[in-house]
Amino acid sequence: MTFTRLEVVKFAVAAVVCYGVLVGVLYFIQRSMMYFPWSDVPVPAESGVPDMSPIRLATADGLTLTSWYRPAPAGQPTVVFFHGNAGHIGHRGLKARIFLDAGFGLVLVGYRGFGGNPGRPNEAGLYADGRAVLAFLAGAGVSSARVVLYGESLGTGMAVQLAFEAARDGTPVGAVILEAPFSSAAAAAQHHYPYLPAYWLVKDRFASSDKIADIRAPLFVIHGARDQIIPERMGREVFAAAREPKESLWLPKADHNSIFEHGVAAEVTAFVRRRLGTQP
Repeated sequence: MTFTRLEVVKFAVAAVVCYGVLVGVLYFIQRSMMYFPWSDVPVPAESGVPDMSPIRLATADGLTLTSWYRPAPAGQPTVVFFHGNAGHIGHRGLKARIFLDAGFGLVLVGYRGFGGNPGRPNEAGLYADGRAVLAFLAGAGVSSARVVLYGESLGTGMAVQLAFEAARDGTPVGAVILEAPFSSAAAAAQHHYPYLPAYWLVKDRFASSDKIADIRAPLFVIHGARDQIIPERMGREVFAAAREPKESLWLPKADHNSIFEHGVAAEVTAFVRRRLGTQP
C-alpha cells in the first residue's frame, strides 16, 4: 500500500495534534498523578503510636492542619518526619516506632489534603505545612540544632527545602536524613515519561540538587539499587552535590518500599546519635 504526499502530511498533522492534546491533558492533571492522599482521619493508637498526640497547627496561608507529636525527653533530639506522596501519617507507624523507641522526640507532619486535613497539596503549600511544624517546635523551646529533618521519597524535597531555609536564616538544623531522594521531581517525572517533555512541564519541581549544598547540616542519604520509582542514580546525584559532612547507605537488594527490611533502623538511629551526641 502506498500513500500520497497529502495523506502522509495529514497523518503527521493528526499525530502532532494528538500528541499535543496528550501533553496538555497531562499538564492540567499532573498533580492528581503526583499526590495520592488518603482522606480518612488516622488515630495514633490505631497506627501503633499511642504515645503520640495530635497537634493542630496554623499555616501561613490560613489552613489548620493536624500532625502528631511526642516531645523529646531531656537531652534527646526531635525528628521531623516528612512522608511520601501517598497515604497519610497513620501509615508511617512502623517507621515512627524506630524513633520513638530510640527515645527521640518525633513529629509526623500532616500535610494539606492528607488524612482529613483541608486544602490540596502542591509544592508551595507543602513547604508552608513544614514551616508551621518548625515554628511550633521553636515556640516549644526546641532548638533548631536539636532537630533532625527526615524525608521519605517526596518528603525529601520538603526536608531539603526546610533545611536550606534554616541555614539561610542562620539557624541550621542538627541533621538531615533522606530516604530515596530525587534530584528533582521534574527529573523523576522525565524518568517515568521519557516520551514527553515532562521535565519542562512539571509545576511542583522540588529541586533538591540545586539546594542540597547549602543545607549546612550533616547529611545521611539512603537508597535502594532496585528502586524503580526513584532510581538510585538520583540519590547519588543528591549525595554528590552535598557538602561534607555526609554519609550514605546504598542497599543493593532494596527497592523503593523495602528499605527498612535491610537493617536501616539501626543505621539511622546510630547516625542521629553520632551527629547530635545523644546516648541510647
